[in-house]
Amino acid sequence: MNAQFKRGIVELCVLSELVMEDMYGYKIINNISQDIDVNENTIYPILRRLTKEGYFTTYIVESDLGAPRKYYKVTEKGFNYYLELRDSWDQFIGGVYEILNKGGKKNEQILERFRKRTKEA
Repeated sequence: MNAQFKRGIVELCVLSELVMEDMYGYKIINNISQDIDVNENTIYPILRRLTKEGYFTTYIVESDLGAPRKYYKVTEKGFNYYLELRDSWDQFIGGVYEILNKGGKKNEQILERFRKRTKEA
C-alpha cells in the first residue's frame, strides 16, 4: 500500500479496533496487519500519543504466557474523536471516489475513454 495513503488512516484503524474491544498492542498490530502493512514502529507511537491525549486509558492484565499485558480502552473522548475521524474519512473518500470515477469505474472503461480522447487530439 502506498505510504502516503497509509499514513493518514492508521490512527483511525487503531481507534476502530479499540472501539470493538479492549486490546493490547500486539493484538492491535496483528489485527490491522491482516489488511494493511503495519508494524510496532507505526502502532506504538500512535497508542502512546492517543493515551497521552486522553483518548485511551490503560490497564494491566496478567498473562499465563509471560509478562503482563497492557490493554488499551477507548474513553468517551476517544469514542467521540473516532466518530469525528470516521465522518471526515467518509467525506474525504466519497469525494475521492467522485473524482476517480468520472472517467469510469472499471479500468477498461477508463482506458477506452482515454484512447478515444487521445485519438481526437
